[in-house]
Order: sequence, then structure tokens, then C-alpha cells
Amino acid sequence: MVSYQLNYGKGQQSFELPGHWKVDVIEPAKAPAAPDPAALVGQAIDSPLGLAGLASLMPFKTAAIAINDKTRPVPHEILLPPLLSRLEALGLKPDAICLLIATGTHLPMPPAEFGTVLPRAILDRYPVYSHDCDASDLVERGITSRGTPVTVNRRFMEADLRIVVGEIDPHHFMGFSGGVKTAAIGLGGRKTINTNHAFLTHPNAITAHYEDNPMRQDVEEIGARIGIHFALNAILNTGKQVVRVLAGNPVDVMQAGIPIARQICQVTVAKPYDLVIASPGGHPKDINFYQSQKALTHAAMMTRDGGSILLLAACPEGIGSAGYERAMQGVNSFEEVLERFAKSEFEVGPHKAYLVARDAVKVQILLYTEMPPEKVRSLLLTPVAGLTETINQLEKIYPAGSRVALLPYATVTIPLLPAWK
Repeated sequence: MVSYQLNYGKGQQSFELPGHWKVDVIEPAKAPAAPDPAALVGQAIDSPLGLAGLASLMPFKTAAIAINDKTRPVPHEILLPPLLSRLEALGLKPDAICLLIATGTHLPMPPAEFGTVLPRAILDRYPVYSHDCDASDLVERGITSRGTPVTVNRRFMEADLRIVVGEIDPHHFMGFSGGVKTAAIGLGGRKTINTNHAFLTHPNAITAHYEDNPMRQDVEEIGARIGIHFALNAILNTGKQVVRVLAGNPVDVMQAGIPIARQICQVTVAKPYDLVIASPGGHPKDINFYQSQKALTHAAMMTRDGGSILLLAACPEGIGSAGYERAMQGVNSFEEVLERFAKSEFEVGPHKAYLVARDAVKVQILLYTEMPPEKVRSLLLTPVAGLTETINQLEKIYPAGSRVALLPYATVTIPLLPAWK
């Protein structure tokens, strides 16, 4: 037996695999952390891509900054202080700079949770609000060429200067996170998000596709209609450390950042695997199953039809979507989930049921998690009580020589597949 360890929640889970399996550990490239990330942020802001500088956007009396919520590992404590200090140096008072937590269709974060995404020094100095996609005062900004009605947070739109802060990393159907997405989706209205996300059934709405991804390009158009002036994005390594920082015009930031993210995250997979054992990468990527599902997409891409995926995802906050739970009520098979989805109007939340079912009709999904077994079964997945017992059972199914892949950071691993898939 050979020992392995995967991130799980805020800790790790250890287990042993049979030595007669052919085990490959597939993970992003080792990218060294920047020795002085704060200095890197300052340099990026002072030498922005596609802009002469923040001062060139003057005059402005107010600024709004869209930031990610607790489900994303964005290092706000590193990115925000240099940005905020420069805005104040340009003449803005602290109370004229608001930070908006971009929750998208996630539940608005209560003020008591703001400390999970922002340091106390920022909370004490600047006004902070959480977005609500169902707010009654959203601002309308027309319709995109693909038919998406654009509605956005009023505080963001009423600011003279509109900034997005986030990270560029692979996204399982948006292609890549980053750029205008933090505001276009994170501060969008529910109808905006539902209409945009309905593109997820398009064959190009997959990880690492950007230019030909209709969902991502729709997001770019939403961002243009909103009028986002400045983006500040980090690229992180698997240790959630800052590797690179890019700032400036949002489109230029994405164009410069995507090749770097590809270089770190893209891994060639020569043949399909019988069994894939995956982790989303630990907290916060496995904060709930709604987020953890992203790891399944990448794991399924490299699993042969009829194979198995063992996902290790803590999910301390449970399923993470009431809409997803509703979509699973009264169904007895993944085929039925797909049939129901095809007949229903698209809605964010139930779309997770579709994404899981799309993979689960081809592979067996086992879930090791903190969620109660009955919750796991309500999603038609197989709960795992103990890793040792489960691996022993899998050894009976997959004999010596079986191909097994370990994905320690499945959510940010881009499988580059040859013609076999």
C-alpha cells in the first residue's frame, strides 16, 4: 500500500492505495509565490494594462469596488490595501469608497460574516455591503446581443469609478474566472444570471474556453454595458499564494492573465482513467457541494465511461443551494434529472442537478463528506463512510494494473485531452 494525502476542508485526509494500481498524481505546475506580493500589487496598479493609470480616469468623487464572497480564495488582505491607499491619495475620502461583496445568486452575506472576506482594518474604515440579486432597486442596462437583460447593483452603478477585484483561474463552464465577471455576474440580477448561465449547455461552455465560449463572451458584453473602469486580478498557486498580479482595462487583464493561468493549470491526460480520486482543493472550494461540484466536472473529463470518481469534499455548509435541493425532489435517476431539466425553464440552482447528472450517467460518483448520508443520497450520490473500507471495495472492482488518477486540486486543474474523449 502507498500513502497519499488530499486537502479536505481546512485540513487533510490521509489514505492508502494498493501498490499494484497504476497511480498518477495530476496537479497544476508548481508556481513559486511572489516574494513580496503587496509590492507586486502596487506595481500592477501603477503600471496598468491598457490605461495610463488610475489618475487618467479622473475626475471622480466616488468609487465602488466589487469583491468576491466567501466561496472564493481571493487574498483581499493583499490586493485591497494598495488599491485603497492609491484611491485616497487621489483625493477620495474613505466614506466615498464602498466595497460590494459580489454574491451572485448566493445568499447575501450578513455583516457578521464580512470578516471572513475582509480584514478588520478595512471593515472599520470603509462602507461594505453585500449584494442581493433579488433587490428591488437594481439598475437596468439594456440587453446583450445574445439576449441577456443586464441588471446590476445600484450602488455599483451610481459610483463614478467602478472597479473589480478577483482572481483568474479555470472555471468549469465559464472558461475562466476573473475580469468583469466579479461584477457582471457577482453584482447582477437573478434574471441576468439565469439568462447568461443558460448557455452552459453549449459545447464551448467548458473549462479553459474563452474566446469561443458564448457564456463568457456574454459576460464580457455585460461588463461593457455596465462600464467597468479598472480590474485588479491575482493568479494564485495551489497553496493560494499570489504568483502574479494584473491590473488595468478588464479585457486586457484577461488577455494577459489567461496564458499564465493555462501555463500553471493545464495538464495533458494521455488516456482515460478507471478511477479518479479528487479533492476540490480544500476550503473554501469545498465549503459546500454547490462549489465542490466544479471538481467533479474536471474529474469526469478524464474518467472512462463506466469508471468511478471518489470525491473528498468536506461541505461543512451542506448542499449550498435550495434550488438544487428542490430540483432533486421526487426524482429517482439521473436520466430523470436530465429529462426534467430539458423540459424546464433554466434556473441557477437546479442547473447543478443537470451538471452532476450529465457526468453521473457515465460514471459512478462516491462522496466522502461531512454531510449526513441521507443528504448525499438525496442527490442520488453514494455516501462514503470510511476511506479505507471504500478503497478496499474499489480494489475488488479495479484489479492490478488499473489506471488511477489523484487530483489534489481538481477545481483548478485543466485536463488537456487528446482525441480519445
